Order: sequence, then structure tokens, then C-alpha cells
Amino acid sequence: MNPVYITDVFAITSMGPDLESLYNGLMDQKSGISKITRFNTSCSTSPFAGVIRGLDHTKRASLVFQLSDMLIEQLGTIEKDSFLITASTKAGIDLLEKNTTQSGMLPKDLLLSDLTEYIALKIKLNDKGININSACASSTIAVAKGASLIRMGIVNSVLICCMDTVTRFVFSGFSALGAMSDEPARPFDKNRKGLTLGEGAAAIMLMSEKKARACGKAPLGRITGWGIANDATHLTAPAKDGYGLKLAIEKACKKAGIFPHDIHAVNTHGTGTKYNDSMEINVMHSLFNPNQVMANSIKGAIGHTLGAAGGIEIALCIKMLQKGMMPGTFGFLDPEKGAEKIISPVARPLKGDCILTTNSGFGGINAAIILQKA
Repeated sequence: MNPVYITDVFAITSMGPDLESLYNGLMDQKSGISKITRFNTSCSTSPFAGVIRGLDHTKRASLVFQLSDMLIEQLGTIEKDSFLITASTKAGIDLLEKNTTQSGMLPKDLLLSDLTEYIALKIKLNDKGININSACASSTIAVAKGASLIRMGIVNSVLICCMDTVTRFVFSGFSALGAMSDEPARPFDKNRKGLTLGEGAAAIMLMSEKKARACGKAPLGRITGWGIANDATHLTAPAKDGYGLKLAIEKACKKAGIFPHDIHAVNTHGTGTKYNDSMEINVMHSLFNPNQVMANSIKGAIGHTLGAAGGIEIALCIKMLQKGMMPGTFGFLDPEKGAEKIISPVARPLKGDCILTTNSGFGGINAAIILQKA
């Protein structure tokens, strides 16, 4: 089986226009969350979101296509035979609210496939690629799919582009579910009230060893394992015992040839909702030694970026492995029971040369990726 290398990573979040801004902001305990002015939030649970500067909601084009252009500008030259996988939960859904009231017809560029085709044409790829839509685990599963294609020798390079934006449609939906906090999210905190939405984008280039050498690319890291599982419990809530997440992690460990106790650092999904954080604490105590493992969440600082979350966090994990430091969890002030020794509000030196990153989503989907230092 071919090893899978990560050769390039990019990210855009409410913390700044690149991955360096995100990492440095988190290390400095900054937040990209503010009161949203893009639309009226008076009827919503929360006025807060992590929004990106430079996106213009008054334009006819969808915010997600504007965000795509910002991401593409960072990519540089991409090999035309690279296989494209995009990940987005709602893509151009803001076009629905912008245009349907005017024409009564579904607008162009609304579908998820439209986003994939747009990026493929923009960077002149030979193939239009595919989109993965698996709720908040979308981009984690996209990376797993890309890694699988390379490992089996089907393709030599895969470009994953993931993105989602804060729209009235999504904001209203989470508000109606009662999932949003009326204050910025506080992952794993005893007094957490729910999640804060955010927007963002990431691009990750995966290559086989042969392709990386041919392109003169020095690997930034290696994907050694991945796993996907569904706990099939509830439409929106996770299984309390975290069965699906545990299964995804165990699958990833088996593929990587390690045991869960070999993992000492975890980037969690950490949304700040009551049930998600409780479930993840249960999983960490079930699979890992709480006296040895360290974990964090970045969603208290940039919000939950939905389909982009996993990609942004994988890019950030590569930066963590390079720097040897894990940023603290913003908003974590009063630890939930079981999180005391695992989560910290301040940055800590990483243990070991690998990191596990996980994401969970509606419908009970769970995905796990194990990254190793180059």
C-alpha cells in the first residue's frame, strides 16, 4: 500500500486569511467571534458568529464562491491530473434566500456539485471531481477518501477543498434546533450553552511518495490512519457512550498499526454543546489514559465551520506537529467533570509525533484521522 503524504495546507477563518494567522491567534488566546451584521439576528438564539472579513453579502454571487476565490488565490500551480474532492454542507444556500423571492425559480450555483465544478474549472483540472456531504464530518471524510485513493494506487494526488459560510438559512436552522449559545461557545466548560457558528475554508494536497518526489514537494506530514462509523442513534444527537466515534478511532488506529493508548494528542470536535462534549469526554476516558492524553477544541475561538471544520483542523494539526505545540481551548474556564486533566485553556507542548483529529455530525456520522509528523 502506498504511503499518503500531505504536501500543502491552507486555511481561511475568522481569525485571519491564512493558516499562520489561525495558529498564531489561537496561541495568543485570541477570538475571531463577534456580533454578526450580515443579517438580522433579533429572532435568533444568538447574535454571535465567526465571520470572515472581505466577504460581501450584498453581491449577487454566493459567499461560498467568494470564499472559493480567496482560497484558490493561495493554492499556486496545481497539477492538472490531481483529483478534486470538495466538502461542503450547504455550498451556495444563500442564493436561495437572495434569488427565489425574485424569480420563483431555483438559482444557478445553488447545488453542491456547482461548487465542485466551479473550482475544477477555475484551476483547470482534467476532472470535475466529487463533493462529500456528510454533515460536520464532511471534510474529514473527504480527506479519508482522498487518502484511500492514493493508498490503493488509484490516483497519485488529491486536492481537498472544503468550505462553508454563515448564512441566514443555516443560522435560523441551528437557532430553531436550540443548539446555539447566546454567548460565544465554551467547549468542555461546565457552563457551556451550545455552539457558535463560524465560516471558513481549507485546502489540503495529498500525494503519493512518487508524486511528491516528481513535483519536488517536501512532505509536511503523513496520514497513517482513518476511520468512519455511524452510531445510528438519533437524527441530531450523538450516542451518549460515543460508540460510533470510538469505532471510527479504533478503525483509524488499526489502519495506522497502533493502539489507542499510543495516541497522546487529540484535536476534538468540541462544539460546546452539552451532548457532544459529554460524549467526547466519555470516549477519551474509554480509549485513552486521562493522565497521559491531551486534547483541545478550536471552535470556541472561530466557531463551528460545519463542512469545513475537519479540513481546517487537519491543516492546523499539521502546523501543531511542525511547531510542537497544541493551542489551548478558548472559552474553557470551568472544567466539565472528566475534562480537568485533558483540556487546557493554555497552550502545551505536544507529546509524541502523531495527533488524532476527529469530527462528528448530524445523523450519527463520525470520522477520525491520524496524522504523523514528517
